[in-house]
Amino acid sequence: MGKVIGVVSLKGGVGKTSSVVALGEAISQFNKKVLLIDANFSAPNLGLHLNIVEPDITLHHVLNGKAHIKDAIYAFGNIDVIPCSIFNRSIINPLLLKNKINSLKKRYDVILIDSAPSLNEETLSVILASDELLLVTTPDHLSISTILKASKLAKQRGALINGLILNKVHKKDFELSLDEIEKTTEIPVMAVIPHDLNILKSLSKFTPCVGFKPKAESSIEYKKLAAVLIGEKYKPFNLRNFVRITPKRQEINREVFYEGLFK
Repeated sequence: MGKVIGVVSLKGGVGKTSSVVALGEAISQFNKKVLLIDANFSAPNLGLHLNIVEPDITLHHVLNGKAHIKDAIYAFGNIDVIPCSIFNRSIINPLLLKNKINSLKKRYDVILIDSAPSLNEETLSVILASDELLLVTTPDHLSISTILKASKLAKQRGALINGLILNKVHKKDFELSLDEIEKTTEIPVMAVIPHDLNILKSLSKFTPCVGFKPKAESSIEYKKLAAVLIGEKYKPFNLRNFVRITPKRQEINREVFYEGLFK
């Protein structure tokens, strides 16, 4: 039985969808069967990231009762995708999402759900449908404030929050530090993704960044996160493995997570 991981942020522009795509591709590289679901019903773009522009059947059709969910699945390389309709304005009930995807958990090792960047029923539907959550933020006060709202909603619903993906990090003094972020949110940072032009280039090629530039720092960080989420070990060649250097905060958090769940 696979697990469902919701990827949530209440602020647009933090790289939530690109993180879903990258993480999905990274997990698939461990020989896992992965499904990505676009649950941003109002402004979907997961399909666009993978050049699935105008699919005939989408999650909209499933939720309004016009199609079976298996018919809304599209293959993209090593991963499967359930997109939403960009121009569909039919009335749907987002809260049906959990019931619709339950049958798919037998077919996939991991299902990643991309949520809407807003505090509404769309985001709530993702929280309710997920076994675990990852929250995506950038290292600034505006993004962190929305993470506090998202985590409050998730905790009220009894959701399990695995941690934060800290995205688009420039490593500048004006950015919030990992220590400040963790103290404010009370959520561990599980991955630090640097600002990387390769991610933007990969979007233009409709290719997950992990496959586009597999040795980039951002790609390696996604692979490390992917590994720990599924109980695998991923240790690429790094001088840090041979020299005694204090591990980074996210590395410690991933190890704690791994030890807690898989040992």
